[in-house]
Amino acid sequence: MAEEVGYLKAQLREKEEEIATLKNKLAIFEKNNKTLVPELLIRGTPLPPLLAKSALSNEDIMRYSRQLLLPEFGVQGQLNLSKTSVLIVGCGGLGCPLAQYLAAAGIGRLGLLDYDEVELSNLHRQVLHSEENQSQAKALSAAIAVKRLNSTVECIPYHLQLSTENALQLIQQYDIVADCSDNVPTRYLVNDACVLSGKPLVSASALRLEGQLTVYNYHGGPCYRCLYPVPPPPETVTNCSDGGVLGVVPGIMGCFQALEVLKIASGHGSSCSQQLVIFDAQSARFRSIRLRPKQSGCVVCGEMPSITQLVDYEAFCGSTATDKCRKLNLLPRDQRITVQDYKSIVDNSEPHLLLDVRPLVEVDICHLSSSLNIPLSCLEERKSEHMQLLEESIDQLKQQMGGVCWPQVYVICKLGNDSQKAVQILRKMSGSEVENITVKDICGGLMAWAQRIDPTFPQY
Repeated sequence: MAEEVGYLKAQLREKEEEIATLKNKLAIFEKNNKTLVPELLIRGTPLPPLLAKSALSNEDIMRYSRQLLLPEFGVQGQLNLSKTSVLIVGCGGLGCPLAQYLAAAGIGRLGLLDYDEVELSNLHRQVLHSEENQSQAKALSAAIAVKRLNSTVECIPYHLQLSTENALQLIQQYDIVADCSDNVPTRYLVNDACVLSGKPLVSASALRLEGQLTVYNYHGGPCYRCLYPVPPPPETVTNCSDGGVLGVVPGIMGCFQALEVLKIASGHGSSCSQQLVIFDAQSARFRSIRLRPKQSGCVVCGEMPSITQLVDYEAFCGSTATDKCRKLNLLPRDQRITVQDYKSIVDNSEPHLLLDVRPLVEVDICHLSSSLNIPLSCLEERKSEHMQLLEESIDQLKQQMGGVCWPQVYVICKLGNDSQKAVQILRKMSGSEVENITVKDICGGLMAWAQRIDPTFPQY
């Protein structure tokens, strides 16, 4: 009973901290909202049409002279750009270079959409933002940077979450959509809204040392659902917050997105409609894979579509529409403890084994000194050397306790996701010292420890 009361109190404290954070974000949003324009969408007021230029001014000729010299582009291509509007969904690692190069090239209108604020961990790859923009809306930060680069481009920042309620109304007002999001529900949402609105979708992604790009719903080509009719299991999806990324990789892919958008907008056309372009930064190589064509049985773009309006994409994908680190709930409450509970165990010098199941690269960043590191992948594969190390550690602790009882094992990782998987694995093991132990997960992992117990502990 006392353990459950302690758990509930910890959960209450966590919610109170979340409320305080949201209140702070609301104050920042209200401050920024004076210069944002999402009310255009909220009121349902359509954006005014772009003024079509019949000729380039002397200033235009000077600014864009280097691309005007290209026979494939020329004056008409520049005029086509000036009357084209592009919506960028996500002003992060992909969206920043994309917006930068579209503005530099003279696109007519840029819609910049992002629900998030600038954080210090963004700056190694999200190059439109800077240190002084921390806590500012990314959409506003990107718009200000773009306007500094080219004041003739119309920029409309949307500090909001794309949803089933606003996606169609927003996307219908733009000629081309670029998906720079980092989560599966948003990818399906943007795809379906583009199909229903008849808009081409230039989509890219980047993770670790690899990037991908393709163009959907363009000139009879396939849509995202043609290729991925069923979303992947949530626990198998990794984003940059979980898996990391070298900052230049999304930069390269964002530039590639800009190239395809400019080709479409100028009238040159894209060659990526039925191609998946893969970039391998490790080998510095691009390769192209031909994709299957548009599927007649596709539920959204096929001959007899069953999806004729936007649906609940978070329910469809089983995950939230955010690029933040996901939080899984795989274990019952009695198999988990809070960081506060674990702090009491440490303070009371209760005998136990702390098992850190993060990869070695993360352990090198930071770790608790008393922990034993065995990566989750090694537990999953039951690698003999690691299993022997675990059994020896448990046996040594048991001997220290007089050999009369089995020690408690607590499992920790960055956020409390992999540690839950590890607990499930350990509880299923048999025929070894591990079989008899009691094992529990530490909720929230090391980042919860840093936030609630030790503010000097590194966060990453």
